[in-house]
Amino acid sequence: MEIWRMGNLSAVTVFVFSGFPQLQTGGLLYFFPLLFIYIFIMAGNLMIFFAVRLDTRLHNPMYNFISIFSFLEMWYSTATIPKMLSNLISEDKTISFVGCLLQMYFFHSLGNTEGTLLTVMAIDRYVAICNPLRYPNIMTPRLCAQLTAGSCIFGFLILLPEIVWISTLPFCGPNQIHQIFCDFTPLLKLACTDASVILVQDVIHALAILITSLIISLSYVRIIVVILSIPSTEGRKKAFSTCAAHIAVFLLFFGSVALMYLRFSATYTPFWDNTIALTFSVFAPFFNPIIYSLRNKDMKDAIKKLFCPQKVNNETGMQF
Repeated sequence: MEIWRMGNLSAVTVFVFSGFPQLQTGGLLYFFPLLFIYIFIMAGNLMIFFAVRLDTRLHNPMYNFISIFSFLEMWYSTATIPKMLSNLISEDKTISFVGCLLQMYFFHSLGNTEGTLLTVMAIDRYVAICNPLRYPNIMTPRLCAQLTAGSCIFGFLILLPEIVWISTLPFCGPNQIHQIFCDFTPLLKLACTDASVILVQDVIHALAILITSLIISLSYVRIIVVILSIPSTEGRKKAFSTCAAHIAVFLLFFGSVALMYLRFSATYTPFWDNTIALTFSVFAPFFNPIIYSLRNKDMKDAIKKLFCPQKVNNETGMQF
């Protein structure tokens, strides 16, 4: 353990991740699947981002928010996965104290931004389906830009005081983080301070998750009620298709986050701890491009146009 001493005090300067298998016991077995997932996340979300940006047919609030969400997903994954890959093939599975704080800050700030943006997307779908006549006047390009910027500013500022506070805590050993990336509770358990701060921090995070998920849930419940009241089957199907992907992403994102951060005193085995952590840090960004493009004809057409513009233009001309 690397420490520096000042008088009678010792401070940890490096942490060791204990959630990774050793190289000789199967590290490479996990390295290549995780590398493939990371490449897919980057390529899939980048593809959605540019497909929306370059196709004028998708220049509306819903697709604008989807493209921003995809952009955030790339950085959200980059905050943790490259370090995971490095730890899987390295004997030295360590991270500096400053590096740990930075990883926590960017990972959770991007996660908070995504959570806020999912709330904005739920409200956008609520206005579009429950008040369609006023939708163009409400969700103006200016308001969409303000909501996007506000989500990013809120996501990155709300966590800053907590990270600054953690940086002032004494860490005097041990230095093993029982997780696959730096996270609040595993790190705070190593602090040489009153353990009650962990409970306070858990309560604050739990309230934030519950309030956000409640707002989104109520929006979608109201949307579903309105959709079910539509008299025509075709109308119901069309209305539901516009928000089905959003609901799926919301359940995947907040479901895994809830399992991780709404457990309080409940404890999991290391296997389930790592599995849940992988779900919201790796698998959620992996499935999001699939969810948003699989059953969305407009998105699929935009992606085809991105790679084969001539072919799509010919098909469009033949339709006329």
